[in-house]
Amino acid sequence: MLYGIAAATASFLLAALLAALLRAPALSLALVDRRRRRPVPLSGGVAVALVTGVVAGVGDWTGVVPLGPAAGRLLLGALAAGALGLAADLWRLRRRWVVAGTAVAAACVVPYGETGPVAGVLAVGWITLVAAAFRGLDHADGVAGTVGVVTAFGVAACAAAELRDGLAVALLALAAALTGLLLHNWHPARIALGACGALFTGFLLAGAAVFTRAGHPPAGGAAVLFALTAPACLDVVLVLLSRRLAGRPVLRAGPDHLAHRLRRLGLTPQGAAVVVGAVSCGAVLTGVLVHTGRVGAPAVWWVAGAAAAAVAGLLRVRVYGPRHGAGAQGRVPGPARPRPPRSACRVPPEVADTPGGASSRGTIFPVRQAQRAEEDQVSAPLRVRNG
Repeated sequence: MLYGIAAATASFLLAALLAALLRAPALSLALVDRRRRRPVPLSGGVAVALVTGVVAGVGDWTGVVPLGPAAGRLLLGALAAGALGLAADLWRLRRRWVVAGTAVAAACVVPYGETGPVAGVLAVGWITLVAAAFRGLDHADGVAGTVGVVTAFGVAACAAAELRDGLAVALLALAAALTGLLLHNWHPARIALGACGALFTGFLLAGAAVFTRAGHPPAGGAAVLFALTAPACLDVVLVLLSRRLAGRPVLRAGPDHLAHRLRRLGLTPQGAAVVVGAVSCGAVLTGVLVHTGRVGAPAVWWVAGAAAAAVAGLLRVRVYGPRHGAGAQGRVPGPARPRPPRSACRVPPEVADTPGGASSRGTIFPVRQAQRAEEDQVSAPLRVRNG
């Protein structure tokens, strides 16, 4: 207990300090988020992964809180996923390669002896999905960190109930490190989590949840896993459905995530992060109560129903602009007229300078003749841009 408190305190302070120190090197290496209006370094995830790994490793090395072989492999797999995310931040790797690498790392850490082969394969897909979902949550200031902190505390409680003290301490260190990062990641963010921190956090949380539910009935295990990661699952389903319904490519990024839609409803960036955190707190609390046997597994249906209602309501929020070529009212025009030759779009100087140029231009440009009041407002020659 005392080591858990000391580990959490050290993780909080070290993550906050290391994140501040890594900001300047990230800016010099151009390791920034290019989707924002201002460059935000993506070095926060490096600080979270390093601090969590060091604190958990010290507890295992000293023998105070040993991780054990299975939890040690899980931590190494999470660090490997974080390294893959760092490579994606630096060199802009394709998403398919990042997902494939995360799946390989998950396949190496799942306890097949306790889950069985079929459930083990499903667990690999689940860990990969949650890791990718946390990467999607890192689109707004403070959202991924807030959800990660709440989820880490919930999964740590489940691990402590299963007497996995080493895993619980590692999750407490992760929660404290994410809290230290939120000092810099809260709006307006000076540091972002990045793919490194998002993949590391999602991988470790999903893998730890799988470890704590190994050996339990599959139906109850699936319910608890969903409740513990409900906000991330909600964001993934919302994005996939909205892009499919809009006819957009699934892998094309856009302002269609959960926090984006909450902003469209009038919430501030801080308010959106607080709302997502509150939703995560309610879902995670339900998962912990079901895992410890305080309530029955049907309680998760309330979480699923609330998530379905949220998806149905948020899908009605317009986040995509009109398609290219559509009218101002969203109407798609008819067949495009053939473009005139380039020579017909050029106005000779002698024609532009001729008095009464309106009639001369009317012979060149097949458009409606302008009225005299409109001609007085035009002080420069008319220019036409092809395309």
